[in-house]
Amino acid sequence: MTEQEPDTKSQSVKLLGILDIGKTPCARDAVLHGAGGSAIAGLVHFLATSRVKRSFDVGMAGFMLTTLASWFYCRFNNAKLRAQQKIIQDGIRNKAIYEGTSLDPTRKAKDE
Repeated sequence: MTEQEPDTKSQSVKLLGILDIGKTPCARDAVLHGAGGSAIAGLVHFLATSRVKRSFDVGMAGFMLTTLASWFYCRFNNAKLRAQQKIIQDGIRNKAIYEGTSLDPTRKAKDE
């Protein structure tokens, strides 16, 4: 019997051989939302028209649109969150620098 060595590399899925879904922020959720949007759009179109090829085309369009919309929404929210975190970090850093000096904004509020 041979012992199997544990893989030191983590198994990752690459989309089209380019995009590493495990390491790219928002990619996994966007692809999963796209798959759901594709299935719903294709199925609804098929039930409405009974045209298989056109339903496939609608499903592919649903995948593309849902994936892109989910990707941009998630990236926008991440950028907004990073900007808010930077503002908070700068505020904390300034509070530590100015604490106890005449430039301390909390000291001015207490004096008034």
